[in-house]
Amino acid sequence: MAILSAVFWFLVFSLLSGMPGGGDLSSVLFRPSSLSLPLLNSFTFDQNPSPEQQPPPAPAPAEDRCAGRYIYMYDMPARFNEELLRDCRALRPWTAEGMCRYVANGGMGEPMGGDGGGVFSERGWFDTDQFVLDIIFHGRMKRYGCLTGDPAAAAAVFVPFYGSCDLGRHIFHRNASVKDALSEDLVGWLTRRPEWRAMGGRDHFFVAGRTTWDFRRERDEGWEWGSKLLNYPAVQNMTAILVEASPWSRNNLAVPYPTYFHPETAADVAAWQRRVRAAARPWLFSFAGGPRKGNGTIRADIIRQCGASSRCNLFHCHGAAASGCNAPGAVMRVFESSRFCLEPRGDTMTRRSTFDAILAGCIPVFFHPGSAYTQYTLHLPPERGGWSVLIPHADVTGRNVSIEETLAAISLEKVRSMREEVIRLIPTVVYADTRSSRVDFRDAFDVAVDAVVGRVARRRRGEPDARR
Repeated sequence: MAILSAVFWFLVFSLLSGMPGGGDLSSVLFRPSSLSLPLLNSFTFDQNPSPEQQPPPAPAPAEDRCAGRYIYMYDMPARFNEELLRDCRALRPWTAEGMCRYVANGGMGEPMGGDGGGVFSERGWFDTDQFVLDIIFHGRMKRYGCLTGDPAAAAAVFVPFYGSCDLGRHIFHRNASVKDALSEDLVGWLTRRPEWRAMGGRDHFFVAGRTTWDFRRERDEGWEWGSKLLNYPAVQNMTAILVEASPWSRNNLAVPYPTYFHPETAADVAAWQRRVRAAARPWLFSFAGGPRKGNGTIRADIIRQCGASSRCNLFHCHGAAASGCNAPGAVMRVFESSRFCLEPRGDTMTRRSTFDAILAGCIPVFFHPGSAYTQYTLHLPPERGGWSVLIPHADVTGRNVSIEETLAAISLEKVRSMREEVIRLIPTVVYADTRSSRVDFRDAFDVAVDAVVGRVARRRRGEPDARR
């Protein structure tokens, strides 16, 4: 090895000594050739590469469509909801069949596609009771696209309690403690939960599928109507969704009564809208309903005026004819053939019939602002004259104002405009099919949930509650 090294260096020095000018070792050992790559210090970098040379941009983070809209739904013991449906006959004990046909299909009731003498389209129609909204809402919430299992991430917390079913089975019971037993159980269960303690229940909401007055019993002695669910302080911290709210309670939100129509898709809604838009309407106005006690009520005058007019279709729900008013096809046929539908107060200030009329494309006529305008502020436009008529009840009962003359004075152009606005309202006053994951339109459920989320957000900011 030493000999080889000596030979190598001898050759190098011999080569250098033979070069003119002495030479430089590096210039010999590292002389570039035509095939050599440039040395590192000869590289140049383009500070402005062409777009083709630039690396692709990093993908933007996906937008969270549920941000600020997540709902946490309690997985409650079945005694508070679905267990109540097992004895469905007991939910309406004063009838032979109870509520069995109405609690089917997630609270929508038995399907009616093709029934009703051609009144209904083939898809989305059910024999729905007016007091099952808590069941329907629970079904829709199960398929809500922004559910979360993390209560800390939720904008609001949903309590799936079937208050209407609980009340129905005990509504005529004379023992107050029996009527209130499950409500008291609910309050105890909720207030022990860590989710409750986060805001004292002020981020919670539930649906009681009847009017507010059914849950505000004031006395425990003797027999009195309803339960006292809404009177518990803990329940008053929550937002209560009802088909009729108390004007004096800011934790109440009024939402539409369920109708017979529960579409799956926007296409189903559009098909129905086309149908009612094209419907022949030979009657100027109509009334479907029965009298109330006392001849001095607005209904007595409505029935008298309608019965005396050749331009009014009176569907009298009284005596032998009363059973016909329980036939959805018969009622909807009346509304679909009328330009205006008279909507006086029912047993309370509101009526389910209001939303059946809107569904039929019939312009509702009210006799008191509390029948719709001050109730359904989330779902109905504030420009009330664009989609409805108000005839003050005192004008009819006291001054004998003619309903026919009042409605006939509205121009045909105005009637067409109002009807179009009514038809436009249909998607947001119906509840979509509770069983479907294909719902692609904004229904009454979505409007209500968004209102609750907004209300809870305001509460977190320390702002006072408002009805809308």
